[in-house]
Amino acid sequence: MGIGKHPEINDSGDPSIRRTAAIRENLIQAGLYQSAAPESPSENTETDHQNNLWRISTTPFQLSETETVFLQKLGNPLLSFYEACNQLYFESLNGEAPSWASDYLDRGKPEAVREYGRMKRFKRALPGIIRPDLILTDEGMMATELDSVPGGIGQTGALSAAFSENVQEGRTLVGGINGLVSGFEQMIRSHSDKQNPLLVIVVSEESKSYRPEMGWLAKALSEKGLATHLVTPKEILFTEEGLWINAHGKRQQIDILYRFFELFDLKNIPKSELILYAAKKKRVALTPPPKAHLEEKSLFALFHHPSLQSFWQRHLGKETTHLLTQVFPKTWLIDPREVPPHAVIPGLTVGGAPVTDFRQLGEATKKERQFVIKPSGFSELAWGSRGVSVGHDLSEEDWRDKIHNALDAFSTNPYILQTFHKGRKVTVEYAHFEENRLKSMQGRVRLSPYYFVNKKEARLGGVLATICSLEKKLIHGMVDAVMAPCTAPEP
Repeated sequence: MGIGKHPEINDSGDPSIRRTAAIRENLIQAGLYQSAAPESPSENTETDHQNNLWRISTTPFQLSETETVFLQKLGNPLLSFYEACNQLYFESLNGEAPSWASDYLDRGKPEAVREYGRMKRFKRALPGIIRPDLILTDEGMMATELDSVPGGIGQTGALSAAFSENVQEGRTLVGGINGLVSGFEQMIRSHSDKQNPLLVIVVSEESKSYRPEMGWLAKALSEKGLATHLVTPKEILFTEEGLWINAHGKRQQIDILYRFFELFDLKNIPKSELILYAAKKKRVALTPPPKAHLEEKSLFALFHHPSLQSFWQRHLGKETTHLLTQVFPKTWLIDPREVPPHAVIPGLTVGGAPVTDFRQLGEATKKERQFVIKPSGFSELAWGSRGVSVGHDLSEEDWRDKIHNALDAFSTNPYILQTFHKGRKVTVEYAHFEENRLKSMQGRVRLSPYYFVNKKEARLGGVLATICSLEKKLIHGMVDAVMAPCTAPEP
């Protein structure tokens, strides 16, 4: 798997620095980390997995027993939410639920994308991986979004393996050393009746910065006995019988294709039509399914919409609905259309007064602008913290511009408004290799748990913690962030 014991590469007398240096070396050997990383807090550019630069913690991030139990139980409610969202979409199309629900989810998408999402072949298909991004707050965990085509699986798996000998006594890695790999394998095998299916992971050019970690995952899966190949779309071969690749000197038919590319980018992906055609004709199993309506952040807005509360109660039950109400921040889809004189935008106020037009938000004070604006989903700006604006971090003029830009984009690229929740303060220790000493940092943490779906159950495979310094409003991978797997108290 590219991770193993390596000789000490640091002459420091501090054992924590030596252990952390060994972890870094393991990650370098795995191709998931550069040999040198900037240590200056001012260098805060996103890694986006392209530069493989971050600060390495001396230990995994420690979760409490309560937090661990919560994360272990969260997977199935999130899977139920996806099932209900899928049901809402089709009921909306069939006139059994408000038509505006599917209209919101279809906005800005070409007809071909909408058609694939509605095909009988995929009607009940759901994502095989669910990754919420959770902000750890003083009140609990808040999910800023859900991702069903998530990066970070190989990175978290490699980190878990690298930190496996650096876990404190009385604690254990969440999901275990191989939780990410085993979870992915079981999810994939659930898509095929074959004992030895051939899996191909297709990574697009747009997502090429993730190839090192997906390559690590492919190698790890092959070592576990699941034949796996990492390819570009151009390497896929098509016949009427199915999809093929050339590997080990011969042509081999693909049984399962894992889609690591975004649906908004289909027009730029070679052979995407042939891939989808083969999946439509059941010549290959495709996961995640090509259902753009399940990849929208506006699903949170639909969940909080008062007109749909009876739907959620009916499909999710009271307990799951209550849980998700606590986890999903209040969210609105920024719609420029005029509301009737007797109506307001549900649950949205400024200065204690109800809002009837999103333009009114432009008059909010900095203290009142505790909101985030971001693209809903079908856009190149909708991943990796791109396109995200924090209201109280902007000038009044820039805040107004963001609102107007979002309103103008409604017909082609809807945006959402979401309440901002500040993460609680945590302290982490990391190795500063250039100064050959340990440093501590106060920051806020984002937890990214990975749930793998198998036999209608979503199981937790591992959790990645990303900690950014206190002055950062958005928590994401950057060169001065600390990234580590999570541990839990031993039972």
